[in-house]
Amino acid sequence: MRIREGFPGQRLRVLPTTVVRAAAKQGPTSRLLVTDAGYFPHAANHGRVRKHGAIGSIVIVTSAGRGWCRTPGGLHRIGAAQALVIPAGVPHEYWADDDDPWTIWWMHARGPDAAEFERDLVAHAGPDDVAVVELHDLVRVVADLERVVDALETDETYPSLLRCAGAAWSVLAQVGADAAAGSPVRGEPVRAAQEYLRTHLDAVVEVAALARRFGLSTSHFSARFRAATGGGVVEYVKRLRMARACELLITTELPVADIARSVGYPDPFYFSRQFRSVHSCSPTDFRRGLHDRER
Repeated sequence: MRIREGFPGQRLRVLPTTVVRAAAKQGPTSRLLVTDAGYFPHAANHGRVRKHGAIGSIVIVTSAGRGWCRTPGGLHRIGAAQALVIPAGVPHEYWADDDDPWTIWWMHARGPDAAEFERDLVAHAGPDDVAVVELHDLVRVVADLERVVDALETDETYPSLLRCAGAAWSVLAQVGADAAAGSPVRGEPVRAAQEYLRTHLDAVVEVAALARRFGLSTSHFSARFRAATGGGVVEYVKRLRMARACELLITTELPVADIARSVGYPDPFYFSRQFRSVHSCSPTDFRRGLHDRER
């Protein structure tokens, strides 16, 4: 028989309905409110059925073991270092694996920000009615979920609920970013390329050469890069260079021409045109504006 809770060492907090109603009407908690959260270690025989789904989004992060989730869309396996996200209103049943029960951190969140997260996740995770996301940094996500639980355990005052919402937003952002980036293994060539580009801002960018460097065809590399970053290699490099140029304009007195060369533009006039296309002003005007604000 499956049990909902009662595991040795567990942590569990559920907000009273009156608190939920009040918090949902004021400030940032009206946009994102955690109503339930907890930690179930080695949760043998754990399981839950919701024939009509939950009111809010459910996020379950598996730090060890594995579990399963059945929805109208099918049966989903959830392993270690993965997050299960069940959107509001989706009928579901989930349970710990009999041979290797999961250890989970979880939360229920509601509000417009949670709904927006659901919509964005579906766009990146596919057409299924739930999402199973491979986490790139399990330790960081778990740390934020622990902050969520800590805040709810403190008390039910507005400051604690606000701290809880902040930690929850971080969890949602990390899960959403990992879904958009794709599998850590599959996305490794793209992340390696991003790191290379960040540390070689003054290098000539050739997409074909970059693809060969990381063992992919040009078309395959370009498609993966666009899926992970939302744009092409050339535009990504341009943004990196302009960000570094802004930093140098703010923190140094280097001439614009020297800054241009340091970020990969031998022609300072071309650099200025590129800078203007991003920041809507010339590098000189950008620097002058900083000095004017300091007066």
